[in-house]
Amino acid sequence: MTLTTIDPRPALVVIDLQMGIVSALAGNPPTATATATAVGQAARLAAGFRRHDLPVVLVNVTGRASGRTDAGRSGSSGALSPGWADLIDELDVRPTDHLITKRRRSAFHDTGLDTLLRDLGVTQIVVAGIATSAGVESTARSASDYGYHVVLATDAMSDPDPDAHRHSIERVFPRIGETATAAAVIDMVEATR
Repeated sequence: MTLTTIDPRPALVVIDLQMGIVSALAGNPPTATATATAVGQAARLAAGFRRHDLPVVLVNVTGRASGRTDAGRSGSSGALSPGWADLIDELDVRPTDHLITKRRRSAFHDTGLDTLLRDLGVTQIVVAGIATSAGVESTARSASDYGYHVVLATDAMSDPDPDAHRHSIERVFPRIGETATAAAVIDMVEATR
């Protein structure tokens, strides 16, 4: 379903746009263009939400779920390199932004994000970030389960696997919430303020 309305108190939730992840995807030719586009659109959304004093939640990840998987684990299991979890400069982090650090895929799991959003009176979240099929999708699913109206800014997200990205956007997201471009979200925010 495409975006139909913006609630009186929406929040933007940006997933994992941090130095270690973005630089890895930007350095990989198959994902570089999509990553650059996602970063630019997410930054545009953040600026638009801030312009109207709407909550901007910036999420980074510093861990991962334990346990074994058939796919195995990419990357090292040791300490993160310095700056790996730092949010990217393009987000132009402001003192009014809310920072959430997660250790699992979903930004809701053991982070206090739901409490923060409820305390702010938020009923709708716009989700953007990386990776579409992992952190973004997990957060969107959790938001839906918590009863938020979910909007997925499809041009403000990227994934290292183009097929997984496409699957999330075409098959999963329409069942979780509404989809829109960053421009459509910003236009609707502007029209309602």
